[in-house]
Amino acid sequence: MIQENIGGERLTDILSEQYKNAQPETVLKELTERYPGQVVFSTSFGLEDQVITDMISASGLAVKVFTIDTGRLFPETYKTWQRTLEKYTVSIKVYYPEQNLLEQMLSRKGPFSFYESKENRIECCHIRKVLPLQRALLGEKIWVTGLRAEQSESRKGQALFQWDSGHQIIKYNPLFTWSTEDVRRYIISRNVPYNSLHDKGFPSIGCQPCTRAIREGEDFRAGRWWWESNSSKECGLHTVSA
Repeated sequence: MIQENIGGERLTDILSEQYKNAQPETVLKELTERYPGQVVFSTSFGLEDQVITDMISASGLAVKVFTIDTGRLFPETYKTWQRTLEKYTVSIKVYYPEQNLLEQMLSRKGPFSFYESKENRIECCHIRKVLPLQRALLGEKIWVTGLRAEQSESRKGQALFQWDSGHQIIKYNPLFTWSTEDVRRYIISRNVPYNSLHDKGFPSIGCQPCTRAIREGEDFRAGRWWWESNSSKECGLHTVSA
């Protein structure tokens, strides 16, 4: 039984322990029953997200699916989006950056200001990703994501469930303990459509100008914002909240 009369951090600790050995489909079903119409899944059409979309569709779960189109995605990502709609009986709601903010930034700084400083890059991510996410999560109770602990050092500090204090929402990471091999096995066994860039050295795929293939031995997210030297590479969508 999900308890709600305790703080967010404590609640997510309890949920992580309660469901640590449960199958994702079982957990998602119980969450949708407890919070009907308030469970949302954010997809960027990466391998992990495609696994979760397959689970949602196959189980007929009442999970709302959305994506954020930054306007700078790879053509391969749009193709994966289309193939996903063709294969699954899911509706994917799309959120775009606010037009006025985007126009103002581009008018002041041009289309590649994010290469000039980390501050500019964060501003671009904030307008193109973070603000649309805030709209997508408004009023929802459960945010389902494709985060895995293996993806980066910063993500190892997260958990199966965590409390996102910024959005006042419970985040559920159903594949948190899965390995890359686990994900790929699922993709192959279920014939799940996936982004062809994953076969070309792109384990993590974001905006086209900000993503490159990684080299042998590099970190999972080394191809994201590769011109920055910091080890923790996040755009602001996924942060550890206290």
